Amino acid sequence: MDSSIVLYPSPGRGHLASMVELAKHILGHHPSFSVTILLLSTPPPDTHFIAAVSATHPSITFHHLPAVSLPNSDHLSSSPANFILSNFEIVRLHNPTLHETLVSLSKSSAIKAFIIDFFCNAAFGVTASLKIPTYYYYTSGASGLASFLYVPALHKKYPDSFKDLDAHILMPGFPPVSPRDMPMAISDRSLKVYGYFLDTAVQMANSAGLIINTFDSFEASALRALRDGLCVPDGATPPTYCVGPLVATGGAIGGGGERHECLGWLDSQPRRSVLFLSFGSMGVFSTRQLKEMALGLERSGVPFLWVVRAPPHHDEARGALAELKPSVESFLPEGFVDRTRGRGMIVESWAPQVEVLSHGSVGGFVTHCGWNSVLEAVCHGVAMLAWPLYAEQRLNRAYLVKEMKLALSVKESEEDGLVSADELEKQVDELMRSEKGRAVRDRVLAMRDAAAVALSKGGSSRSALAELIGSLEAGSGKVDVSDKVTSSMGIGGDMGSASIVTIST
Repeated sequence: MDSSIVLYPSPGRGHLASMVELAKHILGHHPSFSVTILLLSTPPPDTHFIAAVSATHPSITFHHLPAVSLPNSDHLSSSPANFILSNFEIVRLHNPTLHETLVSLSKSSAIKAFIIDFFCNAAFGVTASLKIPTYYYYTSGASGLASFLYVPALHKKYPDSFKDLDAHILMPGFPPVSPRDMPMAISDRSLKVYGYFLDTAVQMANSAGLIINTFDSFEASALRALRDGLCVPDGATPPTYCVGPLVATGGAIGGGGERHECLGWLDSQPRRSVLFLSFGSMGVFSTRQLKEMALGLERSGVPFLWVVRAPPHHDEARGALAELKPSVESFLPEGFVDRTRGRGMIVESWAPQVEVLSHGSVGGFVTHCGWNSVLEAVCHGVAMLAWPLYAEQRLNRAYLVKEMKLALSVKESEEDGLVSADELEKQVDELMRSEKGRAVRDRVLAMRDAAAVALSKGGSSRSALAELIGSLEAGSGKVDVSDKVTSSMGIGGDMGSASIVTIST
């Protein structure tokens, strides 16, 4: 019977892409494994991306789990916290079909391991009942993982929610963090989503191992804290496997067959002169903020390539327009495109980020600090200007700017979070023209070389991958179908509620 590994990503676009890169990486060094990636159907995955991966890597099998309906789905999407909550809930509601799928797959192959995204924490109970070794793949960095695993300790230390604290928060391997920089989903312990994150941190510490998309020399202080057991003070830390940087090679998501026109425009620009601005698949701004950004870019005089999305539907300026799908130019200052023509280029919604960052004309990157984007910038030696928007991105900024010094940062208004035109102009000038910016670029270039070494033969990430594969091979491969998961995990009874670990304070 063939040995197989089953991967279970959360629905987020970046999470799926990173999990696919992990699958490619494992198969590239252990082609005898069969790899199945389970896809949640709610929300539907990117079919173009799935088709592209299937065409280029036929050894990766995608299995779609049946769709489920979320109770009160309108309410769950009404706020960022509820949107994140829905990610956990969707996985929990899929547990019955997950159980059936794993039992079915085990009849044709020996499942050596189950690798899950942290949003898929509810699946841990299913695989535990089937006695399948379960690993967590943390798609962000070791610094984020170190702080995340430390949340149960912080829960005991602080009786109040993070949002109500005045002093900086101290965490192992991390510079002091402002309470404002803690992820929104864990800032208020009265929210249900906080309980999910708390439970996930506890469960991760009980897993067979933690796979991290980073490399040893990149986040040294955070990795020391993890490996010294400082982040799980009340128990043992599972083995950690730093197998990164795992980044897409380009062209797989949203591109199509032809070369994007922005790459031709970059061909005409001087080397390392262009500032690239892109904020991920969920990066949208108000009309007011877009106009401030445009003015800051215009005043800076720096060549720019800017990926712009229309403001959200509740934006006042958007509501005043008659068009159902207005052009992004409608939300920029009048005449801006004409005044910056030749020096700047606007791309609506999407650009081939990996190809752009690897282009010789790009010298700076304004980023939301999503981990995939951070790694892509490092791998191509592009200095960053950090502008976080959601999730753990503010923590990523804190570590990039304060600890690693691989980025500069914009400063948001404390009142409304706005980044002014003057502030953007100032930081763009500093990144692209000052000695401080040059020092950041030099450090990023050195880290680019370190990343290549980590992935090379004898490098730390290659060695960690070999250790991981050895651990995966040692898995029992025998699924125990005799036990039932309790109804609290969504199997064998009603759908139940998520299992939340109670931690006394």
